[in-house]
Amino acid sequence: MDASDLSLVDLSRAQFALTAMYHWLFVPLTLGLGVIISIMETLYYKTGDTEWKRITQFWMKLFGINFAIGVATGIILEFEFGTNWSNYSWFVGDIFGAPLAIEGILAFFMESTFIAVMFFGWNKVSKSFHLASTWLTVIGATLSALWILAANAWMQYPDGMTFNPDTMRNEMTDFWSVLLSPVAINKFTHTVFSGWIVGAAFCLGVSAWFLLKKKEKNLSYKSIRIAALFGFLGAFLTALTGDGSAQQVAQRQPMKLAAMEGLYEGKTEAGMVAFGVLNPAKQTYNDTISPFLVKIEIPGLLSLLSFRETGAFVPGITNLMDGGFIKKINGAQDTALSSDEKMIRGKLAIQALSDYKQARKDSHDSLANVHKATLNTYYQHFGYGFVPSKDTLVPPVPLVFYAFHIMITLGIFFLGLFLLTGFLTWKDRLHKQRWLLWIAILGIPLAWICSESGWIVAEVGRQPWVIQDIMPTYAAVSDLKPGSVLITFVLFAILFTVLLIAEVGIMLRQIRKGPEEVH
Repeated sequence: MDASDLSLVDLSRAQFALTAMYHWLFVPLTLGLGVIISIMETLYYKTGDTEWKRITQFWMKLFGINFAIGVATGIILEFEFGTNWSNYSWFVGDIFGAPLAIEGILAFFMESTFIAVMFFGWNKVSKSFHLASTWLTVIGATLSALWILAANAWMQYPDGMTFNPDTMRNEMTDFWSVLLSPVAINKFTHTVFSGWIVGAAFCLGVSAWFLLKKKEKNLSYKSIRIAALFGFLGAFLTALTGDGSAQQVAQRQPMKLAAMEGLYEGKTEAGMVAFGVLNPAKQTYNDTISPFLVKIEIPGLLSLLSFRETGAFVPGITNLMDGGFIKKINGAQDTALSSDEKMIRGKLAIQALSDYKQARKDSHDSLANVHKATLNTYYQHFGYGFVPSKDTLVPPVPLVFYAFHIMITLGIFFLGLFLLTGFLTWKDRLHKQRWLLWIAILGIPLAWICSESGWIVAEVGRQPWVIQDIMPTYAAVSDLKPGSVLITFVLFAILFTVLLIAEVGIMLRQIRKGPEEVH
């Protein structure tokens, strides 16, 4: 594909973003609400109180509606790797395909096996077996997230592999480096804990609606006590793992960090922006226009979070483009290359690959080995050889900056919301605070905005890379006609919107209907 054909690239990215963002409307609720209903059923098992069974069955219906549509959107998402991103799938299929295959064989079958018992086995199996089935369904969903997020983390930090110039493919050399890299662990835990926030906010908001309607006070209070405690734990752990993710981003994807903070000129004792409004006149990294119209920052915090030293130097976008500064990765120091130098090295790697193929064709094995050594030397910058302009190495700063700060602000909001609602429920006073009940209901969409913002930061912030430094997005797409991608984009947009409307409608009908009597 011609790298200049950005219409195909943009349409393919838009279609994948559409599919992924719709899919992510369903996944975090599955991860969060699943644990909540498992806790509720555990309380029923331990106490024998049929009210807990009634409460569990109510939330389980809402979980089931969401789970079914989440599976449907996820299947379409995985197919797109073959239809829209075939160059990518060929280039790294030996690595990227392994976690996805394990997810399908192990985790998905685990979910699909036990979810039938969870929904239809209430009066057909023992209480202990049913409880185990509920927990195993949720564990299966979480394991699905593990394998998928490990694959995604590898794209952001490619490790445990080697490039085979004979097959033109990256091949896995260390499975555990792919699965258990620091980036993978942080991404998995951070994502799952953020799903707990969504599940808890949903449970809290629906329960608040019941209290506003003066219905189901017992169900609401019991549900809120669990949701508030679980949600606060999820928000706290999300912040904790987010700190680890920030450190990984600072070392492995510094351009993403610079975009997250709107940082153009690096500095020591770099402050973290608490509130800021970007200057729309700032168009490029090398102009003299101030990047902010308004900025309030916490001194030294960005340096501390990134490198665990308040006096550490945090490079900005201009520094990363020009190079020459001292960078630190896991304690080791090195002089950063400029974008021009990386592009030269990338072109040398591509040329070495071409020369290697020709030498192999001519049966010049010794010459082929020389070219292979050159390829290995410069392979870490292989993707820069496909970059048409160094300006494309800078991600869209406003989108990444605002998404990051929306995520942080809403994370703090949910910490306070869960703490306050939990306290007032314990004091039996929450039903009297109508203003807070309305805020709790508003927390339902805000939880999804927070979660989706996190994914925007993760995926848009690493552009133009589909595999960090190895493969740019415009080298990964399939050779398709832009019109074909546009048609499927419109069809998917209609289909997923209809599914979302259907799910919301069914959910609202079930919520208005309320819990049924236990049989």
